[in-house]
Amino acid sequence: MRVEDLARETGVSVDTIRFYQKRHLLAPPEREGRIAWYGRAHVERLGRIRDLQTRGFSLAVIRRLLDGELDAADEPLAAAVAGAQSGGEPGALLSIAELARRAGAPEAILEAVAREGLLAPQRRDGVEGYPASDLEVLAAGLRLLEVGLPLPELLALARRHHEMTRAIAEESVRMFDDHVRRPLRDTPMSDDERARRLVDAFRTLLATVTNLVAQHFRAVLLEVAQEHLESVGEPVELAAARADPDWSRAVPG
Repeated sequence: MRVEDLARETGVSVDTIRFYQKRHLLAPPEREGRIAWYGRAHVERLGRIRDLQTRGFSLAVIRRLLDGELDAADEPLAAAVAGAQSGGEPGALLSIAELARRAGAPEAILEAVAREGLLAPQRRDGVEGYPASDLEVLAAGLRLLEVGLPLPELLALARRHHEMTRAIAEESVRMFDDHVRRPLRDTPMSDDERARRLVDAFRTLLATVTNLVAQHFRAVLLEVAQEHLESVGEPVELAAARADPDWSRAVPG
C-alpha cells in the first residue's frame, strides 16, 4: 500500500508516519523507483506504537521495546513509570494555551515556565502537549505568586531546585538499577514474577522516597525560617509562629 493508504488504515497521519521513520520507530518502505510500498508489518508496528503511546511510554522507550533492547519484565516497569509520570492520565495532552485556560493563568507566564524547562512537554502521535497532571503544579505556583513572591526570582529558585533535584534523582535511579533491577534480572524466575517484583519495588520506593524528601524539605524550611525569625523577627511575629500548631510540631521550642 502507498503511504496514504497506510495512514487511512491505521488512523495515523502521513506526517506522523514519516516522523516515526526518522526516529527509527518504523522500518522504511520497499521502493520501486520513486514509489514507496508499505505492508502488513508496518500496519502491525504502527498499532503497537499507538498502543504503547496510549499507555504513556516515551518514543525512546517504545523504540527499545520494539527493537528487543528491553525484555518482557521491563515493559510493566516502564508502564508503571509512565503512569506515575502522567498522573494516571496518559491520554490527556493539552496545548499550552489550553493548559493556561484551565489553570486560570496568563499564557505568557506558562511560556516563561516552559522556557526554563520547568514544564516539560510530552510527544504522542507526533504532537507535543502537556499532561493534565501539570495543572496541580501550576496551581501551586500561582498560589506562590498570589502571596507576593516575584516571578523572576521564583523561576530562578525553581530552576536551581530542578537542577539539584535532577542530580539526586539520577543517583537514585542508578541505585535502583544496580541494587534492584539488575539483581532481579539475574534471578531465575518467570518474566511475570520478575515484572511483578520490579513494579512492586518501584511503587514502594516512589511513594517512600517522595514522602521522605517532602518531609525533610519541610522540616529544613521551617528550621531555617525559625532561625531567620529569631534573628530579625519582632516579638509579635515570634509569638504568632509559636502559636501555630504546624510550626510548633515541626520546630520544637
